[in-house]
Amino acid sequence: MSSQKSTKNIPSAGLEAPPVLPANTLLTGLSAAADASSGDTDLVTLTKYHKLAGDFAQIFGFITLVILDIAMITLGFVAAYGLRAKVPFGGPLITYSPTNYAVILPVSVATVLIGFYYRRLYRLKRGYSRIDEFYRICAAVTLGIILAIALNSVILGGSFQYSRQILLYSLVFIIVFTTLARFIFGAVLGFLRRKGVTQIRLLLVGSGEVAERIARKVAESPGLGYRVVGVLSDDLLENISKNLQIVGKLNDLREVVPRYHVDEVIIAISGASQDSLLGFVDKCEDLPVNIWIYPDAFQLITTDDGAIGELTGLPLLSVKDSSLRGVNRFIKRAMDVAISALILIFSSPLLLLQALLIKVTDPKGPVLYTQERVGLDGKPFTVLKFRSMRASSEKTGPGWTVKNDPRRTKIGTFMRRFSLDEMPQFINVLIGDMSIVGPRPEQVFKVEEFSQTYPRYSRRHKEKAGITGWAQVNGLRGDTSIEERIRYDLYYVENWSILFDIKIMLKTLIVIFTDKNAY
Repeated sequence: MSSQKSTKNIPSAGLEAPPVLPANTLLTGLSAAADASSGDTDLVTLTKYHKLAGDFAQIFGFITLVILDIAMITLGFVAAYGLRAKVPFGGPLITYSPTNYAVILPVSVATVLIGFYYRRLYRLKRGYSRIDEFYRICAAVTLGIILAIALNSVILGGSFQYSRQILLYSLVFIIVFTTLARFIFGAVLGFLRRKGVTQIRLLLVGSGEVAERIARKVAESPGLGYRVVGVLSDDLLENISKNLQIVGKLNDLREVVPRYHVDEVIIAISGASQDSLLGFVDKCEDLPVNIWIYPDAFQLITTDDGAIGELTGLPLLSVKDSSLRGVNRFIKRAMDVAISALILIFSSPLLLLQALLIKVTDPKGPVLYTQERVGLDGKPFTVLKFRSMRASSEKTGPGWTVKNDPRRTKIGTFMRRFSLDEMPQFINVLIGDMSIVGPRPEQVFKVEEFSQTYPRYSRRHKEKAGITGWAQVNGLRGDTSIEERIRYDLYYVENWSILFDIKIMLKTLIVIFTDKNAY
């Protein structure tokens, strides 16, 4: 695409596009089909950059908010005690010393923080409603104080009871202090965003009144930190505001995203057919950007996992988003490392026994079987397994395992029945190639085949491959429907949570002994 041919540049405050980067920067010359291997390499690099930058911003914001909340919650409890200790309000002053309350303070602060996390007050979204945040704070503080009463009663065994007035004062003070602190925090963020810090580069897909409306809303709210870098439109001459810059046609998406360092894409194609809209969304699957659809398309796309969001009051449908980023990604990684290390340590006698039995039953082959699989961002990695097949089983190349497969060794049959052959994959988890929970990794040739056959298949690779997954604990392993497996994998990717991972781990312990498709 030639930027001179397809661009008209009439800048306006807050809407000007950045200058096109030099031709040797990132993906210059990449076609819409994105077949060039060098382009794919740059896309992977850009994807990693976006994830690292996004994760850093999320973690930094999370830590800042937690520290701020701890300070305000503690101040709220202290202020409540001080008020009750110094002002009688029609009754006697409290008799419990500050030491009694100091002992239970850490638990009380922790439970309120849990309430904040449960009410999703640590999701750093742009353009959220202050009123909605206030309601969430009220609910979170109430929940946290109820938990504090329950836990402290269990810990102290009824030897100490909260003053009811202190509880009431604490509720009020914590709500007021945290609300004010978060308001100031938001104001500081808004100031920094207006100065260009943590700015989100926004690409609009479409033209006419819809794109102009979105751009105008963005320009009216500079504190949100959005910047419209341009518009993709097949209509290069008409139906476009002079305040916007056309940076390419619809098929130029894959070139424009890395060239302009786009962070988010809003699809606002008025009157588009369902097939064309879904086809366009499919082109975005492996791009390191969040994808939103403006309301005109709501009736065209309906998904069980779509999320409704908003931008300066404009409702949007998320068709590409994941909860597994920032702090959540850090938490999941910490869980993976801790659990994998413990499993490998405590199961080491079993691992040694398996290795010995493999060599005894089939001494010609190695103990470990390695195979190239596709993982995060479509990147191949070497998966580890205990060898369960005869050494000569794949002379004709890799293939599907079938029920009563004659290639299995005696010990291999037993290991596969209880998934013991997968145990070395906890090493893959420690290395960072895999996660304990995630879509199961497939062989390279299968990924190439499935990507051509099943829409959105590549989205499975937005997260790390797992030892177990939502599809597997629902009986979808072995010779089962690929389409159903993909549906369950995508549901997991787009609905991830810590509790969801724990649920899958617990179900795995049961499925190991009951799954009839394990062979």
